[in-house]
Amino acid sequence: AQLVETGGGLVQPGTSLTLTCTTSGFTFARYSMSWHRQAPGKEREMVADITSGGGTITYSDTVKGRFTISRDNAKREAYLTMNYLKPEDTAVYYCRAGSYYWGQGTQVTVAS
Repeated sequence: AQLVETGGGLVQPGTSLTLTCTTSGFTFARYSMSWHRQAPGKEREMVADITSGGGTITYSDTVKGRFTISRDNAKREAYLTMNYLKPEDTAVYYCRAGSYYWGQGTQVTVAS
C-alpha cells in the first residue's frame, strides 16, 4: 500500500489549505481514512476520520468547525480542507488508511 500526502506549505493565520492523500495498492473503498498530525515535541493526534462510505465523520475538538474531511472513492483520494488556520495547527500531517497504512506526511506551517 502507498499513501502520499500533498498540499502542505507555509501559510498565514486565518487562511485555508487543502491536503490530498493519494493512494494505491489496496482496496481504498473498503477502508476508513483519517488524518493525523504531529507537532514538534508532541504526540501524534487524530484530527479527522471518515468511514469507508463517508457516512460517519469524526473530528477532534481542536479542529471541529474549521476542518473538513472528505473522500473520493473513484479517485482513491482523501482530502482535508483546513480553514481559519492557527499557528497551533502547525504540524506534520499524515493520512492513514484503516489502522495499518500511513503516508509519509506533509508539513503545514502557519505563521505570519
